[in-house]
Amino acid sequence: MNWFMGLDSSTQSLSAVVINPAKAVVVDERSINFGVDLPQYHSPQGFLEHQDPLTRHADPRLWVAALDLLFERMKGDGLDLSRIRGISGSGQQHGTVYLNAKFLAGQEWRGDAGLAAMLEPMLSRPTAPIWMDSSTSAECREITQAAGGAEQVRTRTGSHATERFSGPQIRKFYKENLDAYSQTAVVHLVSSFMCSLLAGKSAPIDVGDGAGMNLLSLASRGWDPTMLDATAPGLHSRLPAVGPSYTVVGPLWDYFSERYGFRRGLSVVAWSGDNPCSLIGVGGWRPGVAVVSLGTSDTYFASMEKPTVDPDGYGHVFGNPAGGFMSLICFKNGALAREQVRNQCQMTWAEFDRACLAAPAGNHGNMMLPYFIPEITPLVLNAQPVYKGSDAFVNGQDQGAVVRAVVEAQALTLRLHSGWIEKRPSVLRVTGGGSASTGICQVLADVFNARVERLDVGKSAALGAAMRAAHAAGNLSWEELTAKFSCPAPGMDVVPQPRDVATYETVAADFAAFMKQHVG
Repeated sequence: MNWFMGLDSSTQSLSAVVINPAKAVVVDERSINFGVDLPQYHSPQGFLEHQDPLTRHADPRLWVAALDLLFERMKGDGLDLSRIRGISGSGQQHGTVYLNAKFLAGQEWRGDAGLAAMLEPMLSRPTAPIWMDSSTSAECREITQAAGGAEQVRTRTGSHATERFSGPQIRKFYKENLDAYSQTAVVHLVSSFMCSLLAGKSAPIDVGDGAGMNLLSLASRGWDPTMLDATAPGLHSRLPAVGPSYTVVGPLWDYFSERYGFRRGLSVVAWSGDNPCSLIGVGGWRPGVAVVSLGTSDTYFASMEKPTVDPDGYGHVFGNPAGGFMSLICFKNGALAREQVRNQCQMTWAEFDRACLAAPAGNHGNMMLPYFIPEITPLVLNAQPVYKGSDAFVNGQDQGAVVRAVVEAQALTLRLHSGWIEKRPSVLRVTGGGSASTGICQVLADVFNARVERLDVGKSAALGAAMRAAHAAGNLSWEELTAKFSCPAPGMDVVPQPRDVATYETVAADFAAFMKQHVG
């Protein structure tokens, strides 16, 4: 029976999920925590400390050392890696790795001392800017102007010029260190870089992750000459080719077979970004199904048949590994805001849930803008919650109303800022810690007038990568894989209540006016 492996190189860990589609089971699931397991890289949270709080870089050697350690532990635990027939992966989006000509020279690929030692002389830049970096505002403005304005950038690439995206990061490197940029032979994303290590050669960038760079044309699904010229000279020659997400890059590099017991010749499938892989892992790859991840930040993403772009510039369009496109919108005030309210009310999570369910739809007109930290959707730099309603609510004495207000505000914000997407969903698949709350799920069902399916999918990006490997290397259909690995928890669906759905049609307009008054 064939097994397939998915890897996820995220901010703080490298995770693996091994699946057996024939039996519809997860064979193995584990992670390497960068701070705990590899302290010698001085990255307790997955990135290097920097005096500038806007600068967030990571050490690429950490990621490849984690790959060696992960496989070493799998082998040591007796996992039969020879049964794996395909490997793919997921990488934290937008991060860039800068490599010199040695990376492209086959004779340099010798892993006798481990991957980290092999990699070090291949780096033209010792650190990699990651998605947490916000130091490129000037470069975003320069790219936008050179490309013909914000609307042109959004139409071409699916996103406005964004600080964490790869294009602005590359431009900053070119401006600040021209010598090192000149020595750079190839710029990889985290995903294509890690895929290259598995294949033992430079891998393509897949459309799903490439769309998060401000460099890829949504129309042609290739590099956009206008965006390349606006970013840095000679950039086209420094980028890998763009390929479909199902591309089989080649056989596994012999290093892994000889060292860990993988089957020789197993297929390495192009890696993608963590969000596109999560779309697959939670079964949201089909139109009509949207996914809400209720984590530290709240994220809304969904499949799209056509690359409709957000005219306000908050949403993003990436490639869908199953074909077509996907939308993504991120809200920083997610679990952090809910936890702030829970702490203020001195409630347990069970009490928080009961309070949410006890309050009526519309919350008697009590509303909150829950900006406890700076927000990106919409843009709010000066974090300060705003309240509107009864004196007891505004003063925090009506705790039930405060709880309901934060939940309604987040659900209505999700709806208002996803209105640019071509289709409203009939199903919401909800995952993350907040999905355990029936109150939150009921509000989402009523605000969106959609059935809420709760998922118990761990490591969705790594699982999605394993499913992508099974699809490309095992010729298994998305429908079959989704039915086996991404089914909603039985008996946990939440359905909209028609009376409350009607209430929220009115409340949504009132909330939009309230938000516009204070945010613009």
